[in-house]
Order: sequence, then C-alpha cells, then structure tokens
Amino acid sequence: MEKGSHSSSTTLARTKSDQLVETLAAAFKSARQSDQQTPPGTSESGGTLSRKSSKRVMMGASPRRSSGENNNTYIRKSRSAQMKLDLEELSSGAALSRASSASLGLSFSFTGFTVPPDEIADSKPFSDDDIPEDVEARTCKMKFQTEPTLPIYLKFTDVTYKVIIKGMTSCEERDILNGITGAVNPGEVLALMGPSGSGKTTLLNLLGGRLIQSTGGGSITYNDQPYSKFLKSRIGFVTQDDVLFPHLTVKETLMYAARLRLPKVLTRQQKEKRAVDVIYELGLERCQDTMIGGSFVRGVSGGERKRVCIDIAEVGKTVITTIHQPSSRLFHKFDKLILLGKGSLLYFGKASEAIVYFSSIGCSPLIAMNPAEFLLDLANGNLTDISVPSELEDKVQMENSETETGNGKPPPAVVHEYLVEAYESRVADTEKKKLMAPLPLDDELKSKVSSSKRQWGASWWQQYCILFCRGIKERKHDYFSWLRITQVLSTAIILGLLWWQSDSKTIRGRQDQAGLLFFIAVFWGFFPVFTAIFTFPQERAMLGKERAADMYRLSAYFLARTTSDLPLDLILPVLFLLVVYFMAELRLSASHFFLSMLTVFLCIVAAQGLGLAIGATLMDLKRATTLASVTVMTFMLAGGYFVKKVPVFISWIRYMSFNYHTYKLLLKVQYQDIMPTVNGIKTDSGLKEVGALVAMIFGYRFLAYLSLRKMQLHCEA
Repeated sequence: MEKGSHSSSTTLARTKSDQLVETLAAAFKSARQSDQQTPPGTSESGGTLSRKSSKRVMMGASPRRSSGENNNTYIRKSRSAQMKLDLEELSSGAALSRASSASLGLSFSFTGFTVPPDEIADSKPFSDDDIPEDVEARTCKMKFQTEPTLPIYLKFTDVTYKVIIKGMTSCEERDILNGITGAVNPGEVLALMGPSGSGKTTLLNLLGGRLIQSTGGGSITYNDQPYSKFLKSRIGFVTQDDVLFPHLTVKETLMYAARLRLPKVLTRQQKEKRAVDVIYELGLERCQDTMIGGSFVRGVSGGERKRVCIDIAEVGKTVITTIHQPSSRLFHKFDKLILLGKGSLLYFGKASEAIVYFSSIGCSPLIAMNPAEFLLDLANGNLTDISVPSELEDKVQMENSETETGNGKPPPAVVHEYLVEAYESRVADTEKKKLMAPLPLDDELKSKVSSSKRQWGASWWQQYCILFCRGIKERKHDYFSWLRITQVLSTAIILGLLWWQSDSKTIRGRQDQAGLLFFIAVFWGFFPVFTAIFTFPQERAMLGKERAADMYRLSAYFLARTTSDLPLDLILPVLFLLVVYFMAELRLSASHFFLSMLTVFLCIVAAQGLGLAIGATLMDLKRATTLASVTVMTFMLAGGYFVKKVPVFISWIRYMSFNYHTYKLLLKVQYQDIMPTVNGIKTDSGLKEVGALVAMIFGYRFLAYLSLRKMQLHCEA
C-alpha cells in the first residue's frame, strides 16, 4: 500500500520537463520503429507510424499503476488521460515543439507526412469517455488537426562555404564549412552538434535556404531538386533570438501568423481555429491574452515567448536542429547526427551508433559520460577521460615531445586531424554511396518542389488588411503613451501662452503670428521625420523573418505599414491645434481652422515620407539620424522665415523643403482675404504648395519602397 502510494505520488509530481523528455522520447522512438514496418517501395523512414509502434509509445510514456486501493481510480484516470495525451501529441508533434522551446537553439522543419487518421483511430486503447487531461495542470487539451503535407527528402553533398574578411590593405578567405555530406528523410530528426564556431548555424542556414552558396560549393537538393522559391513557404525556421512584436498578445501573434501563412483553401474561421489549437498544443492557454513583451515591455516569460516562435513539427516532417549539449535521454532520441569540428565533418550517421563508431577508432569514454559531452570533448580535441587511440599515441611519441600537452595527451589540433582522417577513410565513402540510392518519389512530387511559383496564404488585399490591423494594434501603445501626449500638449500650452490672444490687425501682430505659423511648420515637420526613421530599421529582423517564409508580398507590407500610421499620427496634431489655435486667437472660422489642420496633415505625411526613405535607404539608426538632422536643419533654414532673399545658387533647396511649402500655405490660409502679401509671400490660392507637398508624399515613399525592394533582392541574391 505504501509502495503504491509513493509510486503514484512520485509519478504525479513529475515536472513538466520530465514529461517533455518522455513524450519526445516516445515520438522519436515510434518514428524509428516505423522504419521496420515500412511497406515496399518506400524509404527507410517514410514518415508513417505503425499501429504497433504507437502502442509502444503510449505504454512507455504512461505512469505506472498504484497498488493502493484509494489511489487506484485517480491513477487509472491519470494513466488513461496521459496515454491519450501522448497519442495526440504523437500525431501533432507537440513533443518536438515543446522540446525545442526548452532546449533546442536553432531549428527549422520541412513539411512532411501526418499520421493517417485510421492508424490513430485503430491504436486508441481507451473509450471516448476518457477525457484527455494534462496530468500536471489538470486541464483539458484540444485535439490538434492537420492536413497531409508534402514530404521533403533532403540531401547535401560536399557542402563548402567561405567568407571573405576584408582588412585595411588585404582580403582574406576563411573556410567555414569543408565538404559536409548528409541526408535526412521525412519523419526523421537530424541534430547538428559541435562546439562554438564549428559551422552549425552556417550549415543550418544553407540547408534552410537562408544563405545562398555564392561563396560555397557542393550540392543541396530537396526531393532531388535544387532550392526554389516554392520551398520558402514550406520551410519553418526558428531563430535563436525571439523576433516578435512586443505589444501584441500571444493569441494575436498566432492569429495573424495563421491568417497569413495557412493555405487559401481554409476559411478565416478555420485558420483562427488552427491558431487556437496551436495555443493549447503549446500549453500557452494561460497566457494567450498577455502581451509578448520585450526589453522595455513586461510580458510573457522567456520560455513562453520561445514557444510562440516555434512552428508545430508534425510526425513525418523533416526536422533539422542545432543543439549544443542535450541531456543523455534526449540525445538517444535523435535519428541522425552530424558532428562538426572547425568546419569539418567528424561524424554523420545514426545517433545511436555514434559512440560505437568512435570506440572503433580507439576513442572510448573511460568514465560514465553523457554521450553529448563525450562528443563535444572529441570535437574540441579534449581527450581527458577518453582513451587515446594507439595510432595517435605512436604518432605523438614519434614527434617532438613539445607537441604533447602537460597531461601527456595529444594537442587538440592533432586530435582534430586524426578524427577527420578517420571519418574520411572509414565512413565517408559508404555514406556517399547511400546518397546515390534513388528516392521513392514520383515525378509529380519532384515537379512541385522545383516549381518557381510561390504559394501565398492570402490574397494581396487580405494581406494588406491583416497587416494594417496588426500595425495599428502594435503601435497604438507607443503613439498614445503618456510621454508623447505630455510632450505634445505641453508644447501646445507653452505656445498658446506665448502667443496669447495675438493681434492680426497690426503689422507687429502679423509678424508675431508668422513666427508662430513657422514654428508649427517646423515642429510638425521635425517630429514625424525622427519618428518614421525608426520604422524599417527596427522592423528589419521581423521583415526578413516573415518575408523569408513568404508570409506576404513586400508591396502589401509597405502600403499597410505606411497607411496604418496615418490614423495614429493625425490624432495628436488635432489636440495640438485645438489648444494653440484658440489660445493664440488665429482666424476664428471653421473653414480657416480645418484648412490649417489639413495643411499640417500634409506636412506630417510628407515629413513621414522623408523619414521612411532615409531609414529604408540606410537601415542604420546612427547614420539615418545624422542624415535626417542635417536635412531637416537645411530645410528649416531655407524655409523662408530666417532668410527672405536666398542666393540663387542655393535657393533651389527651399523648393524641396516641406517646411517652406507648409509655412506658405499657413500664411495664405490666415491672410488670403486680408492682404495681398505677408513677409514677401503672395497670398494666392496655394495650389502650387499643395501640389509640391503631395509630390513629396508619394515621391519619398516610392524611394523608400525601392530601397526596401533593393534590400530584399540583395538578401535573396
């Protein structure tokens, strides 16, 4: 009785991380066991799960029963719920996604097969009366439904990559990857391991299509076809750093991603249902209405933020991940392993056979060690607590004694050379011959991968609407912060007090009002420029991430980004003018007030265009701020207030200045019917100034769009 109670309490008290590893273990184990039951004509890991392997997963991951009578019912229910939960997680890939959030650094997944529904139904050992519960949280979990997807067989042979380091007087080429060969099939997980600087991230970026082999060599094929733009939407890439909008909630973030990325054949309700399923699948239901947060915004925890970044990896997808030092239990669940050292391949093959291989070349652990720790020591050339191969011992003894380290072990460089030569002579040729075997694919699957036609999850108009709404929700917190509101209103009150009830009937009063109008033109020209400068440099990482996955067209993003700012940018100027206009007693009529407001609006939108163009062209905040400061100062000086008679050789600058045209328009609005000229400016209709501001609005934005397009083409070239 006591023993049973202790067993049940121990089982129920397991931490989430323990459940995570066990579930992951079951998922990976089933994927490997299915290899043995693959029908003829398919690959070694075809991506389907047998009924037998599914049952083994459930039995292996369920808690043990308690012999206690009082605990029997609860433990049986927990066991039933846990076993059903494991089956659902096996079909949806939650195990891998949760493990990624806990320990995987950089990973990306290729879409592949899903478990056939009849296989899942046949493998259910429990009745429908059992409620799937999370044993730790005791909350119901929703079933995650997915549609079959395209299988991807990835092969890469003799992949090399170099970078050019430019110095003051010379250029140097540095090898990052030296002839890396490997393969991974649907339903398999390939782990890339190695010390820092070994080339893991570079290889992952190459395989994911994030780097183009302009300075590299070798071949990378997907279903025997080269990389194409069609694959951009088929590859999910999880970066090491979280790239998310801090002011959006978890639910909003996943909703927008689902509406942009899921296929057009799904309705909006189906896409949103999928996003809700993902929330429950990742265990984020408790924080779904919490903002993501960031450096200056409090939000969800780091682990929850990482889970929001992860794409669901269903069983049957092709998964590649970099991982530094996993636990021993997690290591044994990987299907294949690549061990890198200084950009060279030290091992490629089944993860379960890695220790056997290194023992065969004389490198065996002398103490009980985590396999991952053992492999990293080898990749670093550290043979502490590892046997030294006889060939290496003889080689070191024949050389100068200075090549030995203080503990009698060979130096890391010698160890690295030995491991590279051993792999090349014993394993490399065999693995390359395996890659020559034909794939179980028909021409249709190959042609799909090689298609250059992109697949968008939404139409252009839908993309624009989604991004427009997302932009307003993300930036309304910044625009309506108390700091910005206080800044605008305090400036308006100070101006109203300085120009309190100014008189426009006298020459001195008109000169004073002209100074006020010029300050309004300068303030609402300066303020938007330095706000818009930060737009594209701050969103560059997000833009690159989402565009790399073909979530939307660049034109839809640009138009939504520039127009979603307008409703927000035009609210504070209204408050500003309501205070200044009536405190200074400018011309009190509805038409003159609204024309003055329209003039300020044109100035703001034109100034925004200049800021967007500078930011998109330079993509560097320091340089953009410097250039904007010089430009705005020049426009202000040439604005027609400080210098009435500008020399001819520099007078052309004033016609490019939105301050100049705004100032002239404000004067014409106030004094058009009163006097023919004010401060040397004719009070005509003002159509020229309006046309100039409209031209700036579209011209500056077109320049910004071309700069973004050039940046995108440069990144994809």
